[in-house]
Amino acid sequence: MEALIPVVNKLQDVFNTVGTDIIQLPQIVVVGTQSSGKSSVLESLVGRDVLPRGTGIVTRRPLILQLVHIDPEDRRKTSEENESKKNGRLYRGIDGEEWGKFLHTKNKIYTDFEEIRQEIEAETQRISGNNKGISNEPIHLRIFSPHVVNLTLVDLPGITKVPVGDQPKDIELQIRELIFKYIFNPNSIILAVTAANTDMATSEALKVAREVDPDGRRTLAVVTKLDLMDAGTDAMDVLMGRVIPVKLGIIGVVNRSQLDINQKKLVADAIRDEYAFLQKKYPSLANRNGTKYLARTLNRLLMHHIRDCLPDLKTRINVLASQYQSLLNSYGEPVEDKSSTLLQLITKFAAEYCHTIEGTAKYIETTELCGGARICYIFHETFGRTLESVDPLGGLTTIDVLTAIRNATGPRPALFVPEVSFELLVKRQVKRLEDPSLRCVELVHEEMQRIIQHCSNYSTQELLRFPKLHDAIVEVVTSLLRKRLPVTNEMVHNLVAIELAYINTKHPDFADACGLMNNNIEEQRRNRMRDLPSAVPRDKAAASGSQSGAASEQTDSGTGNWRGMLKKGEDGPATDRAMLQAPLPANPHKGYAVNLLDVPVPVSRKLSSREQRDCEVIERLIKSYFLIVRKNIQDSVPKAVMHFLVNHVKDCLQSELVGQLYKTGLLDDLLTESEDMAQRRNEAADMLKALQKASQVIAEIRETHLW
Repeated sequence: MEALIPVVNKLQDVFNTVGTDIIQLPQIVVVGTQSSGKSSVLESLVGRDVLPRGTGIVTRRPLILQLVHIDPEDRRKTSEENESKKNGRLYRGIDGEEWGKFLHTKNKIYTDFEEIRQEIEAETQRISGNNKGISNEPIHLRIFSPHVVNLTLVDLPGITKVPVGDQPKDIELQIRELIFKYIFNPNSIILAVTAANTDMATSEALKVAREVDPDGRRTLAVVTKLDLMDAGTDAMDVLMGRVIPVKLGIIGVVNRSQLDINQKKLVADAIRDEYAFLQKKYPSLANRNGTKYLARTLNRLLMHHIRDCLPDLKTRINVLASQYQSLLNSYGEPVEDKSSTLLQLITKFAAEYCHTIEGTAKYIETTELCGGARICYIFHETFGRTLESVDPLGGLTTIDVLTAIRNATGPRPALFVPEVSFELLVKRQVKRLEDPSLRCVELVHEEMQRIIQHCSNYSTQELLRFPKLHDAIVEVVTSLLRKRLPVTNEMVHNLVAIELAYINTKHPDFADACGLMNNNIEEQRRNRMRDLPSAVPRDKAAASGSQSGAASEQTDSGTGNWRGMLKKGEDGPATDRAMLQAPLPANPHKGYAVNLLDVPVPVSRKLSSREQRDCEVIERLIKSYFLIVRKNIQDSVPKAVMHFLVNHVKDCLQSELVGQLYKTGLLDDLLTESEDMAQRRNEAADMLKALQKASQVIAEIRETHLW
């Protein structure tokens, strides 16, 4: 179990090489207010004066302090003959039994702890500046000593409320965000430091710890300055957990005073004085408090915590290794055979484009329709519903129908409903199907344009390595689609024009409508014969009555000329006259002839029964024939779009790409990687190497039965 902490230190070394905190390793995070004694506690654990001292914010960057226990005989002398190995590390050329190393100074060894303290101050000032601002970038320090236990601690800036001097206005918020960044780590143990001469119930350290660890499963409280409490008071209730209980325990310590520090009192002497103080003031609790007990407790808690965290840590490392392997694969290897690489990328893009249309792509979109599925939706949902919503008689009024019938008869009254009026009106309605059909072509063209981006983002990530090749492919495919668009539009336009060119009244589906019209005409003829005077013989009426009678009725009803309309207006009821008569233009000069062309044609009047029947016949015929044409258009337009646009692009895409791009003079330019691609490939490779090494370290733990 004791060897678990060096193993975590080894994992920390692995991830330090790639400069990332993507893996949250078990560690002890020290939290407390300014001047609560955090630095004194850490120096007591180290056994040496190693941290900067001063007023206000002294710790302005996170300090990740790793304590590594070594045996005295494992110290490495200058002579190569005395080299030895301990816990998998080599200590070369160390004069002295204790030393330190910073990550940012690489392999430099510090045996003078005053020099270590000065380096911490210099490195803090280098990043955080001369003011009292803070930085999130940590300082990594490792201390090797036979007098320490294996621990990994994180010292953070002390909690403050009010900016002092040249501190930033939001210094409190900055410090809280920095603290939460570390204590949110579920693999961390929170060491909440509170001074004994303050009210434990108002401890900021415990308050912050409870925000992320409400159950207290990973919080340990430390009460400092036991020797500075008011006379007549003690910390017995606090240390016993009667004031605020803490699950992992509460440990009291005695720090060196500022006078002791100024007089260079050794930490070892301070620990002896601390033991004497505890024996005198808290004899019953002396063996469960003090710096040495704190160090052993932290070591034990950290070891158990590491053991509990390792399974999840192993899973996390394996998942990340798999992800970075996939990322590295997507970046590809450096190009050697450019000609072959270019042909492969072109072929792969063309295949993925076609597969996306056919629905067999490797990467299938789950959030929205795309490719062939969206084209199908356009055909059968968007286009189909749009056509079905077109009213066969939309924009056509009864007056329009009647006017067309009258205009088709010329100067002579019509005996039957003229077919010309039907053709004129039905063509007008069929023409309305052209715009939705052209819109269908436009939507499919837009979707095929979107497929280019889909293939670039999901299917062929290798293209991201070569931005110029990607842009060239997009341009070639866009140009091909652009060339096919007018051809497809022309075909769709012709489909509608074909329907307009010949109104096939002999269409099988139109037979019922024609029968309806014939029956209607026959009924009109019988009604006219029934209304003839009895003096007219029926046989003559059959031969000639239909023409003269129909002509007379046509004339009287007012459908043939304006005289009948005026006559009916004079003879009819007053209401009808008011509806049919229109005011003649005023003529100031008496005796001038009236220009009949100036008489306005009435736009609203009551239709005769025959006019109503004629209009109904035409409307029914228009609706019947329009539905036949709409059905044809709904079937033929998608076929035309597929043939002239979709299938043509699928069939010609690869040959077009090869013809436009597969040229010797373009190889070097098209296969130029983006500037940051090589850097990202190296970073992914380093990260993958670190994760694989970390996985090996954890595997060694299982083999040695430490876990």
